[in-house]
Amino acid sequence: MPQTARPSECVIDVRDIEPRFRHQIIARLFENLAPEATLQLIADHPPKPLRHQFELRYGERCSWIYLEEGPDVWRVRLEYLRAPAGPD
Repeated sequence: MPQTARPSECVIDVRDIEPRFRHQIIARLFENLAPEATLQLIADHPPKPLRHQFELRYGERCSWIYLEEGPDVWRVRLEYLRAPAGPD
């Protein structure tokens, strides 16, 4: 059973976005997440190319959790793990 969105979660259904713009829009939303917020993606195919791109770009700062894995819908929850604040 699919999990519902969290109160501090932005949900984007990329099936409604022209493919050539998807990764750019998702990256901007991800980079502008508020602390403690998450981004949920809904796609009609496995988002493996996007995951690879995010691993290269953000490394361990990106938490990627599959909520649903096909066959018709893929849902992923992303969280931007920011470095803890250092001493003043």
